[in-house]
Amino acid sequence: MGNTTAQTPGHTGNSRPRSQRRRRYGWLVPAGLIFLTLIPVLAGAARLTELTGGAAITPRNERFFASPIPVVTHIVSVTVYSLLGAFQFSPSLHRGRRSWHRAAGRILMPAGFLVALSGLWMALFYKLPPSDGLLLLILRLVFGSAMLVSLVLGVLAITRRDFARHGAWMTRAYAIGVAAGTQGIILIIPELLTGPPDVTTRAVLMGAAWMINLAVAEYVIRRRSRSRSRSRSASG
Repeated sequence: MGNTTAQTPGHTGNSRPRSQRRRRYGWLVPAGLIFLTLIPVLAGAARLTELTGGAAITPRNERFFASPIPVVTHIVSVTVYSLLGAFQFSPSLHRGRRSWHRAAGRILMPAGFLVALSGLWMALFYKLPPSDGLLLLILRLVFGSAMLVSLVLGVLAITRRDFARHGAWMTRAYAIGVAAGTQGIILIIPELLTGPPDVTTRAVLMGAAWMINLAVAEYVIRRRSRSRSRSRSASG
C-alpha cells in the first residue's frame, strides 16, 4: 500500500489542529495578567522589605509601621490572589482540569476576601498620606465594597451550582483586585510627562483604572455568554 496520510476537516498538511492553536494562544491571557500584576507584587515585596529591614519612617509609610498586620495581610493575600487567579483564565486549565480549578478556587476565595477586607480596613483606619485625599478614599471604599459583594455573590452562585453567574462575579472581583497593576501603568504616564499628579488627578486616574478593568471584565463575561449560547444552539 502507498504511504498516505489521513486528512480531517480543519487539519491539513503541516497546519496545527485548531484546538492546539487555541490552547497555545489561551496561555497569552494568564501570561498578560501575571505581567500586569508584577507591578503591585513587586511594590508589595518592597514594602515588606521596608517593614522588616528597619527602613526610615516617613510621612508616607508611618501608618504601616504603626499597624503592620493589615498591610502585610493585604500584600500576601493579593499576591496569592492575583498570581494564582491569573491561571483561572487559562482555557486548558479551566475546561480540562476541573479538579485543579476547584482546588485553586478554595485558595482564591479566602485570599480574595482577605484582599477586600484588609483593603477596606486600611482605607478606613489608616491615616491618609499626603498624596491621597477624600476622593481617593471614597473610591477605595466603593470599589473595595464592590469586590467584597462580588465575592459573596460568587460564593452564593456556586452553592446553587450556577457556574455561569459564579464565573461572572469572580471575574468582576478579580478585575477589581488586580486594578493596582492598571493604576501603576496609568499613573506612570503623567509621572514621566509632568511629574507626580496632584491629589485630585491621581484619584481620577486610579478610579479610571478600576473602571477600565471592570469594562474588560464585562467584555469577557459577555463573550463567555455568547459562546455558551452558540454551543447550546449547536448541540440543540
